[in-house]
Amino acid sequence: MRASIINTPTRYGWATILLHWLIGLAFIGQFALGFAMVRISSQRTAFELIQLHKSLGFLLLGLIILRIAWRLGNAAPALPSSVGSLERLAAPLAHLALYAFQIALPLSGWALVSVSTLEIPSMPFNLFVMPNLPLAESDAAESFWAAAHWYLAYAGAALVALHVTAALRHHFRLRDNVLTRIVTPSSGGE
Repeated sequence: MRASIINTPTRYGWATILLHWLIGLAFIGQFALGFAMVRISSQRTAFELIQLHKSLGFLLLGLIILRIAWRLGNAAPALPSSVGSLERLAAPLAHLALYAFQIALPLSGWALVSVSTLEIPSMPFNLFVMPNLPLAESDAAESFWAAAHWYLAYAGAALVALHVTAALRHHFRLRDNVLTRIVTPSSGGE
């Protein structure tokens, strides 16, 4: 049977799966890139990595907005009956927190470059100049947004680690379909 683009009552469709994994890989890549770019001694290489980090951040922001819009119009499959009541309450809250962090993190980066007194333009993938947010430039604002971006990145990474741990627990310990349904798309007849 052909895989479905939309979710079914028991599985995710390929659109959800594709967005999930693209966002997940981009988020993990962004964390690694952000960690590396501030530790590179070559200013030229660091500058290029920062521009790539900004480009991927804008892409990630667009993808997560698309993911949330898709989710609002496409109900998630029900959790298996084996999932307890506490986890049924925690799962949607954890997903909401992931969405919130995935929006807040690139926005905080955008705010950071917008308030920077260096006035270096953001050019996503060298295609166009992304306008700054309408925020006042100052060293104090730059310090605030740099700290906010840093804390959000580490809190987001911890949340992603919790998400991955929960998925692996479902797959290897509980042996239910919570992980496999975000790996294998639904079929139209499911």
